Amino acid sequence: MKNIFSFLISGFLLAHLSAQTTLSPADWQADLRFLQHTVHEDYSFLFKKIGAPAWDANVEELYAAIPALQPHEILAGFGRIVASFQYGHTDVGWRQSPVKYHVVPLNLYWFSDGIYIEGAHKEYAQILGAKVLKVEGMRVEDAIEAIRPLIPAENEQYFKAHGLDFLCVPEALHAQRVTKILKNSITLTLEQNGKSFEQTFAAADAYRFPRQYGFVSLKDDWVSVRDQNATPLYLKNLDKIYYFEYLPEHKTVYVRHSQIQDDPSEHIPAFYQRVFDFIEKNDVERLVLDVRLNGGGNNYKNKPIVTGIIRTEKINQPGKLFVLIGRRTFSACQNLVNELSNYTNAIFVGEPTAENINFYGDNRQVVLPNSKLPVYLSFAWWQDKPQWENDDWLAPHLAVDMAFDDYRSNRDPVLEAALAFSDKSPILDPMAYLRELFVAGKLDQVRAEAEQMVKNPQYRYVNFESKFNQAGYDLLRGGKTESALFVFQLNTQLFPRSANAWDSLAEACWRAKQKDKAVEYYNKAIALDPNGNVGENARQMLKEIEGGK
Repeated sequence: MKNIFSFLISGFLLAHLSAQTTLSPADWQADLRFLQHTVHEDYSFLFKKIGAPAWDANVEELYAAIPALQPHEILAGFGRIVASFQYGHTDVGWRQSPVKYHVVPLNLYWFSDGIYIEGAHKEYAQILGAKVLKVEGMRVEDAIEAIRPLIPAENEQYFKAHGLDFLCVPEALHAQRVTKILKNSITLTLEQNGKSFEQTFAAADAYRFPRQYGFVSLKDDWVSVRDQNATPLYLKNLDKIYYFEYLPEHKTVYVRHSQIQDDPSEHIPAFYQRVFDFIEKNDVERLVLDVRLNGGGNNYKNKPIVTGIIRTEKINQPGKLFVLIGRRTFSACQNLVNELSNYTNAIFVGEPTAENINFYGDNRQVVLPNSKLPVYLSFAWWQDKPQWENDDWLAPHLAVDMAFDDYRSNRDPVLEAALAFSDKSPILDPMAYLRELFVAGKLDQVRAEAEQMVKNPQYRYVNFESKFNQAGYDLLRGGKTESALFVFQLNTQLFPRSANAWDSLAEACWRAKQKDKAVEYYNKAIALDPNGNVGENARQMLKEIEGGK
């Protein structure tokens, strides 16, 4: 099977929607039951990130609420139900919905220093580059949390790439209680040139914005904040799926590849043969493969890329092969970067990918009988790495973000970091490095190095807390209690505000028959998470400990 390039989020709210049809509450309720039955009968394997009981409880809550809801609220309810599986290929077909939506003509982008208006219809050209502070009087951070349940986000990167569209849809804002009433406009609080002000934007019938890979295209009276006097390499030749350019001052070949599909003018095998021939015959020391915009396609087309890099020993060496990744690296391109991680000497630079390392991909359309709303349910499990290496994303070895001024002025800090890289012995896998020190008995060095790495922004996308926690439990299950205690104690030193870290240390102490310490640490976990799941688990464990007197 192949991973089907997903158009389910990018543009689904921005396409022309069909006219409103009249559906009774009973019609919607019947559709919800149909969806529930279909999922349990044919897609129960999707109950990974949410369990069946919790999902069914959400279904029942929506079922009971439907008679009192407006159509757009019902549709949002279906969106939340499907999005709760948290697989990007599993979604509701919003643009084929019978419910009519509206949109304000803005394109928002989440930069490292905030959310800005990247593009707009020329009517609002004066607010280009303004930073968004509030949405309908609500802090933008809170508005983002309100709309988050509508997005089938596998991780924060996926949400950054695709979730902000909902901030421009009045129906979504009302359904998620950002606004108390349904309006035909959206008021944003903006900051520009050091001043904050409110701007109200009229909403129109939803339509497809002129965008490419998340950025506005200059057509149909749309304007961009980016300086158009120059174009960074990652935005050049967007009429082609891929292209390459030689950078003689860096002795580097740069390739921008933005779909795993054949470009009509030159298919993937021929293109990459030309790339590798150029590398072999010219003064080339590095290859930079840029897949930051690559949302996937057909993963069977990855083979000539991977095998070609492996054969080209000139660049398949540490420090000579760089892969630029980011929030739109998804689907079949996740397969590609997984394979490059497994089989080449690639150094990954940029932001994490938008897909889990192992994931449910290809989907089937299920049309609900009354509303005719299409729901897309994933069925194919793609596993390029062993389950213990699965993660929310493929994290970059060298973390680099883009700020608003970088984009506006055509700077590309991600590419710059790759071109400037000169470390002869980089630590690309910090956990493997710490594990080697641990096995060698260099515990003081483990502590010192771990403290430095956790603070090092280069590794900011590595979930050290989770990885230390997993390592501790691996040791505990292997009967190495003292070693597990060391790892769990280190985790609490590194993350003293983590209830889960203290809860894990308490469990290890309890197993090591250190009752007093177990009680102390469980109480610490409760204090840090009094109303959450970790705190509840700690309370249950204390009852068990006291009952074991």
